[in-house]
Amino acid sequence: MDIIGTILWPIKWVVELILVAFHWLFSQIGLDPAAGLTWVLSIVGLTVVVRAALIPIFVRQIKNQRRMLEVAPQLKKIQDKYKGKKDQFSREAMSRETMELYKKTGTNPLSSCLPLLLQMPIFFSLFQVLNGAQSGKAGVGPLNETLAVQFGNASLFGVAPLHQSFQGAMNAHPPQVVVMVIAAVMVVLMTGSQFLTQLQIVSKNMSPETKASPQFKQQRILLYLLPFVFLFSGFAFPLGVMFYWLTSNIWTMGQQFLVIRNMPTPGSDAAKAREARLAKKGKLVAQDGSIVLSVQESEPEKPITTQRVQPVSKNRAKKQAGKK
Repeated sequence: MDIIGTILWPIKWVVELILVAFHWLFSQIGLDPAAGLTWVLSIVGLTVVVRAALIPIFVRQIKNQRRMLEVAPQLKKIQDKYKGKKDQFSREAMSRETMELYKKTGTNPLSSCLPLLLQMPIFFSLFQVLNGAQSGKAGVGPLNETLAVQFGNASLFGVAPLHQSFQGAMNAHPPQVVVMVIAAVMVVLMTGSQFLTQLQIVSKNMSPETKASPQFKQQRILLYLLPFVFLFSGFAFPLGVMFYWLTSNIWTMGQQFLVIRNMPTPGSDAAKAREARLAKKGKLVAQDGSIVLSVQESEPEKPITTQRVQPVSKNRAKKQAGKK
């Protein structure tokens, strides 16, 4: 076993355990154990468990992003201090001061990539499990030979094997056109969901200072570049792996939507929209503790009412005048 195989061994064991557990559950409620739908739902269940387990890390990522925004002015001062200085001493000094600032404030610029990095071993483990199942090879854990053969032979809609990819279907003799169509649709959905997730962040959840930085321009380039990377690499992924990736992207979209709506970056368009919603409901609290309203409405003036004068007869009017 190579080094990567040794590292992935425990992860593959856990992946197989969760996958087999969901397969058993769906089989118990009446689904066909050999059907592709049962295994697809098992992969979706695996994805939900993995992403739910990563929620604490995602919360830490959000908190770290907030701290990064707080130290941004200090970081800019360090960059301005060494601006235009390209000698080795100045670059080392700037790097040293930057690292000291990160250490002092407890921030980490790489934490935003942590959820994705933690998912990659799971992604590759599932890839290897699918490849092993393709030849009916038992896994390293609960995925025994019987389940491996069943998983390897499972087909979506009865025509698209979960272990098959667009590239494999294209190279088959004759080419598996139906598999190619389903795989192409999956790749487009996977790439589109990835793009929309990043677009949510770039368009709504960044402060004006961040948008004016050079890093933002690079991120905008990556926003349009990365989908092409997934678009072309996705054609080599088995259908089962693409179901995992698509479900994970949908989870990320929903998670980002809730975070951007309820915990937006200060100064961003999403933060302004949230303040407007709270002000409209009378729930926006200012720094001095007062309630801020979006529209100051004056109370409608009460109409002036006059007492109606009842008509009286001439004799009664004379009597009332005599009493006065």
